[in-house]
Amino acid sequence: MLTPAQRDIVKATIPLLETGGEALTTHFYRILLSEHPEVRAMFNQAHQASGAQARALAHGVLMYAKHLDRLEGMGNLAAQIVNKHVSLQVQPEHYPIVGGCLLRAIREVLGADVATDAVIEAWGVAYGQLADILIGAERSVYEANAQAPGGWAGARTFRVEAKIPESAEITSFVLVPADGGTVKDFAPGQYLGLKLSIDGEEVRRNYSLSAAPNGRSYRISVKREMDGRVSGFLHDRVKPGDTIDLFPPAGEFTLPEGDRPLVLISGGVGITPLLAMLESVLPSGRPVHFIHCARDAGVHAFRETIDRLAAAHPQLTRRYVYADHAEPAPAPDAVGLLSAEHLRDWLPASRDVDACFVGPKAFMQSVRRHLADLGVPPAQTRWEFFGPASALA
Repeated sequence: MLTPAQRDIVKATIPLLETGGEALTTHFYRILLSEHPEVRAMFNQAHQASGAQARALAHGVLMYAKHLDRLEGMGNLAAQIVNKHVSLQVQPEHYPIVGGCLLRAIREVLGADVATDAVIEAWGVAYGQLADILIGAERSVYEANAQAPGGWAGARTFRVEAKIPESAEITSFVLVPADGGTVKDFAPGQYLGLKLSIDGEEVRRNYSLSAAPNGRSYRISVKREMDGRVSGFLHDRVKPGDTIDLFPPAGEFTLPEGDRPLVLISGGVGITPLLAMLESVLPSGRPVHFIHCARDAGVHAFRETIDRLAAAHPQLTRRYVYADHAEPAPAPDAVGLLSAEHLRDWLPASRDVDACFVGPKAFMQSVRRHLADLGVPPAQTRWEFFGPASALA
């Protein structure tokens, strides 16, 4: 337990984290991944190269330091961390490894004059406190997953039942248990953890579930990323009949309950979790406004699916925005970027809606700002990051 003096020391380091946190966490990841190959599978090297992972960790450390007295002030950040950890199967034995590397990075980046023994000791206790909270929360989720109908602990082998091209960039994979059993239910919006072996090296990733729960299979829809090691492997080398190890569904970004009109806004492959939400909510009769943005018709996945659902469910209205459009491809409702004017015209007259949006970070920043300007209550908006979570402001 942190003493009052140690709490004061941690809080005194907040200015250093605000100005140099990314340098510290970048050095931390350099130590961790070079000296501890046993944890490399859990980290996306593309996020390391771009700096996204370091920025996300710096944000998390800063939020923790700021809210030592009231951890609930971190909002849903702790839930995001727990769910990401569960999807990758982070275990209690990993925490001492991470903690040792973090304390070493603090010492080496800040220097012994700043990172004194007292500072290192205070941060060691603070990290241990956070680790205990996360370990406890993750243990509860692991136990619940193992006990749920169709659930399991650790990795479970699934067979690729179908591989379906959805656009020029996105391919779907329908996955069924190799043991012939049922599958755990999930909340629309959640994701699956995958454990793969690529050229003899283990890698772990998570992908959103892109179809409503059905009790017998899961579907993920994967965009081929430029130089994406895992997405390229799935697109080029995985075929029907192959097997993949999966971890149970996880994620705190889920379908909002209630009967308010639902607004679903996606950019690119961000359509995947929203599609699961859409398929799940339509039988209830709840009004849904579905807006999807894509570069062009060639990369627009699931257009026929959405059109078919709209024909069968009159409470569903859908709009498409393409950055570029050329004949004779199916026409969008607008060309360019999604604007506040588009949303003003397409949203219900009452702004008392639940809004969910997913896409590239800049896209989500724009959508969040437009929704706030149009009067949608911020507490009724939700979003999901594909990759390390960070501040959206």
